[in-house]
Amino acid sequence: MARRKLHPRSVAIRTQAGRTAQHEHSVPLYLTSSYLFDSLEHGRALFAKEAAGNIYGRYHNPNAREFADKITALEGAEAGLAFASGMAALFAALLGLLEQGQRIVASSCLFGSTLQILTRLLPKWGIECTLVNPSATMETWERAFAPGTRLCLIETPSNPLMDIIDIRALADLCRARDAVLLVDNAYATPVLQNPIALGAHLVMHTGTKYIDGQGRVLGGVLVGEQPLIEPLETFLRHTGPTLSPFNAWVLSKSLETLHLRVHEHCANALQLARFLEGHKQVEWVRYPQLPSHPQHELAARQMRRGGGIITFHLRKPEIAAFIDGLEMCSRSANLGDTRTIVTHPRSTTHSSITEEERLAIGITGKLVRISAGLEHIDDIIADVDQALARLDSPTRVSS
Repeated sequence: MARRKLHPRSVAIRTQAGRTAQHEHSVPLYLTSSYLFDSLEHGRALFAKEAAGNIYGRYHNPNAREFADKITALEGAEAGLAFASGMAALFAALLGLLEQGQRIVASSCLFGSTLQILTRLLPKWGIECTLVNPSATMETWERAFAPGTRLCLIETPSNPLMDIIDIRALADLCRARDAVLLVDNAYATPVLQNPIALGAHLVMHTGTKYIDGQGRVLGGVLVGEQPLIEPLETFLRHTGPTLSPFNAWVLSKSLETLHLRVHEHCANALQLARFLEGHKQVEWVRYPQLPSHPQHELAARQMRRGGGIITFHLRKPEIAAFIDGLEMCSRSANLGDTRTIVTHPRSTTHSSITEEERLAIGITGKLVRISAGLEHIDDIIADVDQALARLDSPTRVSS
């Protein structure tokens, strides 16, 4: 009799590496740099990829494999690979799939380090990128696909403006143009959005954010179609951005509570967004579940809830009075933590790009990003409220 298909929440808990002779209930840490071969022939078969198994710590480890297998299952993908960080996963995807002379089309609103790779690093190897405003029409996206375009990269929701891009429409365009669609799904997580079900070829995550969820370790993962993952495994083997067994073990265990945590983040974020939308010191708020969001209907179609991130714009320029006035919320560049984090993108996450580039995607000095944590919502709102009140009589003005 066929085994009943498990709910994704159960898959995240029950997907495990094979048990050892010790019959452990929780998968152990595999802290070893190398692995033994049963025979000369066994070693040859492993290196020739004729047999499955562990070879060397830079290639694979059982903890990283378990973590990648879980994300693969949660995203409905064919295969996956774990990496030392989200940026390592992204860089592997780009260098592992692209050749000199090929092109990328990407959303102009991406994480700052992603933009650095696209606009500063890849041109050194003859790989150029065309940036498209995430709110552009599909006709504008289509015009960006110049000859030689091999890959399209988007974040949705975007960092930090919370733009929503139509994954299904862009996936159809990519398939018509024989290009790979890579979706950064870090903000939504597999709990809220599954880009592969909407037609994407590859999905990446930074495990550092919601997947870990407690600000402890770095990690990244790429999942998608098997023929696209295979060259990335070669890249991983020979360049070494391997996820450590310890970090992989932490991330895999964290996935067991991902569904519970993400829904609490969503609940707190929605209440905080509603509070901010009615505050006199706030010019506008971007949160996918608010009817005021420009792509609210699209978000409702491709996301299950709004996520844990809110972006808002202050009416006044005294950003330091607000940021420095926070008493409970953390000031950090991270997100997806149990603790509420407030970030000023212009001076932190997107400080490495030019002012012209920042303004082109809407990042001004008055823009604030909040990652709603798991504290009681009354405490989050109270802290944000008292910090906003300081704008009435600021003691310091930021440039």
